[in-house]
Amino acid sequence: MSRTPQGQRASLDKQPHEVAAMFDGVAARYDLTNTVLSFGQDRSWRRATRAALDLRPGERVLDVGAGTGVSTEELAHSGAYAVGADLSLGMLHAGKRSRPAVPLLAGDALRLPFADASFDAVTISFALRNVNDTDAALRELARVTKPGGRLVVCEFSTPVNPAFRTVYLSYLMRSLPAVARAVSSNPDAYVYLAESIRAWPDQAALAARIGAAGWGRVGWRNLSGGIVALHRATRA
Repeated sequence: MSRTPQGQRASLDKQPHEVAAMFDGVAARYDLTNTVLSFGQDRSWRRATRAALDLRPGERVLDVGAGTGVSTEELAHSGAYAVGADLSLGMLHAGKRSRPAVPLLAGDALRLPFADASFDAVTISFALRNVNDTDAALRELARVTKPGGRLVVCEFSTPVNPAFRTVYLSYLMRSLPAVARAVSSNPDAYVYLAESIRAWPDQAALAARIGAAGWGRVGWRNLSGGIVALHRATRA
């Protein structure tokens, strides 16, 4: 892991202790930074994730990589019981201060602290990319989901328009770290963010991995021109 006077960032091998430490370092201003960097689109992405899960009152939904719980709070608007889990204690503590009513607990996406078939639906937003074994995480999500239950992965993806894709990649690698220096408590973490997005599989490749992990009826929908994609699947 590289370290600078401003903070720290994980390397792309995504060792859990590095990822957790990096997110501990950005926890204080994480939600604000995401809103600024996404030009406010993060709110609509959370609403789209909730809609794609098709949650009903009385159902149980698990939000993995929940961070400060802002996504978990959004899921609860459906009337379902929403619980968030995250590897970073710093993020969870920040969430407990700002959202004390939201159930948040420590949990590794590769070893979730829940019994088999515990949830009607599971979701992971902007966090699957940070797990060092994507396929194992997808299998673990399937393990805790009831047969017939739903998965939604909300993750950065590949813009579909070639010209827009070129502009977007330039923003990621040049402008995003500069903007992060102005608003983030740990701007170095956003260099990792840009690198990890660029290295992430495109929509079709991620869909294939979800299907290989035991999920059926896999499909996706692009948001914001493919900057983000929602992958939806059903537990076999």
